Amino acid sequence: MKLRSKITSKYQITIPKEIRDSLKLSMEDVIEWSIDEQGIHIESANKPFLKYKGFLNKGSTDTKSDIKKAWEERAKRYSK
Repeated sequence: MKLRSKITSKYQITIPKEIRDSLKLSMEDVIEWSIDEQGIHIESANKPFLKYKGFLNKGSTDTKSDIKKAWEERAKRYSK
């Protein structure tokens, strides 16, 4: 997928909606740029845990249900 942004006279760009959604960006978030031999990379700087998404491969991959399940398990543990 290729997406385009235009650079303004103040060197500002608009991040395409697909990228904002993918990185779960919102206003006031910070992004990090890095350049290497493979190209330019952008990631969310204030949500560093997102780069570990899928790392453990445990759970349903449905974040909301995984969080709910974790809270239920924690509640069971502390209700005894």
